[in-house]
Amino acid sequence: MARRPLPRILSTGSAQIARSRELARTAADSATDVLHPLITTTRGLRRLASAGRRRWTETPRDRRGPLLFLAASVILVVVLVPYGPLLAAVTLTSAAAWQGRDRTPPAPEGPDESQIQRLQVLYEALVPYFSTAEDPSPLYVHGGDWETVFPTQEFDDSGRVAHLVIRYPAYFPDGEAASRARIEQLLAAKSGRGREYLFVWDEEGNELTVSVLSPLPTDIAAQRFVSAPGETVLGFTDPSRVQRTLPLAFGADHRDVPPVVWRTGIRSTEPHLLAVGQPGSGTSTLLRSIALQALRHGDVLIVEGGGTGEYACLAGREGVLGVEIGLDGALAALEWATGETERRLLAANEARQAGHPAPQDAKRPLWILLDRPTAFTHLAEAEGRKDPQSLLQVPLRHGRAAAVTVVVAEQFDALDSLSDAVCQHTRARVTLGPAPAQQLTAVLGAPPHTTPVDDLPPGRGYARLGSAPVHRLQVPATPDPYDDATSDAHRQAVLDLLPPRTAPADAGTASGTEAPVETDAPAEAATASGAETADDTQTTPDGREDTGAPENPETPKRPDDVQASDDGWSGGAPTPAPVGTAVPKIIVTKTAPPPPSTPPATPPSPAPPATAPQPVAALTAGPARTAAPETALLERPVLEPAVPEAAVAEPAAAE
Repeated sequence: MARRPLPRILSTGSAQIARSRELARTAADSATDVLHPLITTTRGLRRLASAGRRRWTETPRDRRGPLLFLAASVILVVVLVPYGPLLAAVTLTSAAAWQGRDRTPPAPEGPDESQIQRLQVLYEALVPYFSTAEDPSPLYVHGGDWETVFPTQEFDDSGRVAHLVIRYPAYFPDGEAASRARIEQLLAAKSGRGREYLFVWDEEGNELTVSVLSPLPTDIAAQRFVSAPGETVLGFTDPSRVQRTLPLAFGADHRDVPPVVWRTGIRSTEPHLLAVGQPGSGTSTLLRSIALQALRHGDVLIVEGGGTGEYACLAGREGVLGVEIGLDGALAALEWATGETERRLLAANEARQAGHPAPQDAKRPLWILLDRPTAFTHLAEAEGRKDPQSLLQVPLRHGRAAAVTVVVAEQFDALDSLSDAVCQHTRARVTLGPAPAQQLTAVLGAPPHTTPVDDLPPGRGYARLGSAPVHRLQVPATPDPYDDATSDAHRQAVLDLLPPRTAPADAGTASGTEAPVETDAPAEAATASGAETADDTQTTPDGREDTGAPENPETPKRPDDVQASDDGWSGGAPTPAPVGTAVPKIIVTKTAPPPPSTPPATPPSPAPPATAPQPVAALTAGPARTAAPETALLERPVLEPAVPEAAVAEPAAAE
């Protein structure tokens, strides 16, 4: 379906509205300055009239007559005296101007006693760091004057420092990270804990500016962000750190919030992401937010190592290739992902050599989301099987050229279990939750520009994309809609973003039989020798495939005539692979093991026509999507060597 263009108000309306507001505010300020005397006089006349009315109301009734006579006599004298009306008008205007003056008490010129004490404590605490015995005229001495080193200071309502400019001597090593960290830690402790401070070092002017950052908004729910294909909104940050804003909806209100945008694709310098956090810090929320944005333009494969089912809302949705929570499924899915990456590289290379554009199934973005993959590492080691992380080397190394993006979410205590390939190729980093500054520096590759705090809301942390600066980050609220603790507003916001289902959630799972895979792509024909192609395949009126070979009653001609193996995996008719390559296929259903063989009482009924397993390209190409049950997962990939006809006919003849 063609995408509708964005409304013009979203692209240019915000700038025009902001410009109009600025012009209106400037005009109002100018008018206020020009009309200030008239406004003051009018305010004074209103106050004088209110005072006269109040005096008349308070006067007893027996005295109102003499009061009226006195007022009339004064007016008569003013009228009869030369220049009396003019003098009366001047006197009334002066009285009105005096009464209409601004009576707000002026702000104190400097800090009060408690604030002076705080500044003196900061000054004394900085003396050991900003002074040496060889300095003939030191700025910092015990018992010195703090006014010479704190030229600018501001305080909040609670009396704590909100903005402070500090001068320091030129010999202080402000270019060393360790020296800076000591000063920042000291100032954060003395200025008040529980707040995030921004430190700006002016090495040329020998000044340090300390500012208290306002908390990031936590009421941003999941919604459709205004972004281009290849752009993913990780969260939101401070307005001073980025030069872009996004229009967001806050219920009935709309605001422009600065985002942290991660760009992926062929020209991206950081095509893969690593998110690290504490339990409950919001890493799963970040992965759900990325998945909902990725499904707008690509396909998603999810591997969950925690086994908590937090991605069950995505199973069976259009564009979701699978949601794996077991070791077998994880190995099968990642093996398929490796083969799919290689297939895309080969297809793009062949098309480029032939002078044609790359096929659509090789350019459609594929996202591989792994939540806590180290849980499978310990399980695979205990069972003596392959580590699933070893299968990520090809997607990580060649994913940018194949339009494959890998996102890994892990906890801080399991970072040592991550493979070298994951650590080397994930240059986009996100940390969520409280953590020491040394740990944040080890993950991000650079220290954060603010002081970490111990109490953070879910989804709060830091982000660094490659070699870019470190940003504060607040992930939009994207909870599991099936969780009972989720609010109705956030649940509905996530449900509105989910793509439609491709099949009912319980289709083909009640009886344990194989559910056919619905697809619009043509099925590949299976031949015994591999010499014939799918173009020579014809369909008989009864629904069977006719390959042109003579019929043999002892040779099964349909995939479901082949007996299932003992491990419960459903077999299919093999399709000849191209010369020199092995095309992986996936089976999206699992069949129950066959019952013990017993002599049938009645002749077996003919099996219904089966659907041949579809290639990976059919699952990822264009608008034709695979319709599978919600509970169906990606199964073990099947390579397709040529199978002799006699080898297939022997089990059928024996039966």
